[in-house]
Amino acid sequence: MDIATSLLAVALAYAIGSLSFAVIVSRFMGLEDPRSYGSGNPGATNVLRSGNKAAALLTLAFDALKGYLPVAVALLLAPRFGWGELTIGLVGLAAFIGHLWPMFFRFQGGKGVATAAGVLMALNPWLGLATLGTWVIVAVFTRYSSLAAIVSAAFAPFYQMLIWEVSPLLLAITVMGLLLIWRHGANIRKLMNGTESRLGQKASAATAAAATGKKPAHPRPHSHTKGKH
Repeated sequence: MDIATSLLAVALAYAIGSLSFAVIVSRFMGLEDPRSYGSGNPGATNVLRSGNKAAALLTLAFDALKGYLPVAVALLLAPRFGWGELTIGLVGLAAFIGHLWPMFFRFQGGKGVATAAGVLMALNPWLGLATLGTWVIVAVFTRYSSLAAIVSAAFAPFYQMLIWEVSPLLLAITVMGLLLIWRHGANIRKLMNGTESRLGQKASAATAAAATGKKPAHPRPHSHTKGKH
């Protein structure tokens, strides 16, 4: 194995993962920075709270792609440079970590759900589909994106271990799962308190208005007549 090229591949994967598309897409479409409203998380789910579905879909697609592409390219180049599964796994993990702590955005990143999905799809499409199916089932029945992500992150390493082989890839998948669950710590507390936002729920009127570039409507003057408050 060529250690120098392996390290270069990991570094490039981290750089690609550091592209925060929630921020990039929002700026391109004239929306407010997603770190300034809703959950403050620069990810597709929070961009969706702005009310702009196109921006959310683009964010989701590009976040997944930046996890998929480095691993797919590394797999193509592996025979040439003698890279084993350890290097491939580290490339995927580096892209994921780049999303969590992006060097281009003051190391303030998202939670990595879409990027992790992209990594898994590149490592093993069947594992990616199984994990995605888990996310869809939990999300449909609970409408909690965070809970779906947490359950999927917990199941992915077990799918790899029980259905496929125990290999260096399992280490990368496990670390990604643990980091993803850890990044959802605040969501876990909200789920336990019953205050977690459901999938597709918009931000407050003020923040949603800021996200779309519109000024919030002025409140009507209070009436002196009796009524419900």
